[in-house]
Amino acid sequence: MDEKNIQPVNTELNNLINEFLEYLEIEKNCSKLTIRDYRHYLEIFNIWLTKNLPQMSLKELDLATVRKYRVFLANREDAKGMTLMRVTQNYYVIALRSFLRFLIKNDHVTLEPSKIDLPKTESRSLKVLTKEQVDRLIIACDTSKEEGIRDRAILELLFSTGLRVSELVSLNREQIDFQKREFEVIGKGRHSRLVFVSDHAADWVGRYLKERKENYKPLFIRYSGKIIEENNGEKMRLTVRSIQRIVKKYVRISRVSVTDASVHTLRHSFATDLLSNGADIRSIQEMLGHKNIATTQIYTHVTNKQLRDVHKSFHSGNR
Repeated sequence: MDEKNIQPVNTELNNLINEFLEYLEIEKNCSKLTIRDYRHYLEIFNIWLTKNLPQMSLKELDLATVRKYRVFLANREDAKGMTLMRVTQNYYVIALRSFLRFLIKNDHVTLEPSKIDLPKTESRSLKVLTKEQVDRLIIACDTSKEEGIRDRAILELLFSTGLRVSELVSLNREQIDFQKREFEVIGKGRHSRLVFVSDHAADWVGRYLKERKENYKPLFIRYSGKIIEENNGEKMRLTVRSIQRIVKKYVRISRVSVTDASVHTLRHSFATDLLSNGADIRSIQEMLGHKNIATTQIYTHVTNKQLRDVHKSFHSGNR
């Protein structure tokens, strides 16, 4: 049973949370997924505050209370019985800071969010595939079948564009301009960006569409389950989970060394491939649809080995 359904909550705080979520949707143009996550994080805070400090108002909220809440988060277990990772705990605190910032902006008296620090989390190594590993992944598809051609087109397009999985599944067949090798997507925050398609990817997507016997709207469709033709074949569209399973399938078949490679690994590989071949970080930021350049800069350390090899080969101080 969901925690919010069995625990009392502060009604006033709940109303303010709803106002904040409306602000995220209307003013900040946040995605439904972001709003869903923020709702969850703030509902947990509301439940905790109501249970432990039922008489406390937002005016009385202080750092000591936030510290107690963080101790609760550090000991909280997820659905699998595992304690929350440090980075996950930070998401809850980030949501709380954003909520407090919204309250102050709207003339509510409460704790200044800048006083709440976020501890640094351990940096995790970025998982990427080399071009050779991507090739092994792609050629693992059995292209003697239409489903295999579809899968090859999916993998080629992911590596060619760096699309997020949510962006990929939302594509429609008429979106791609095969002459210009480009199309537009609506990414995070509902921001649009232009996406460029490699020759290889364009060829395989084109081949896949030629194999299709119907004219359904979605670019990528399923081949299992009940055929539902209504609404221009919308019910035939592949889901995010389906794409994830497809990538996992070929990671297993190809036996690439990055055994837990995912759709996002191909996005990372797209960015590092561009960077390693001389693309500038600002251009990569645009192609990935990153709002902040700092998000894109995580890829720069991946090419350190390449830079080291260049230094060793060309610096006059090396023998």
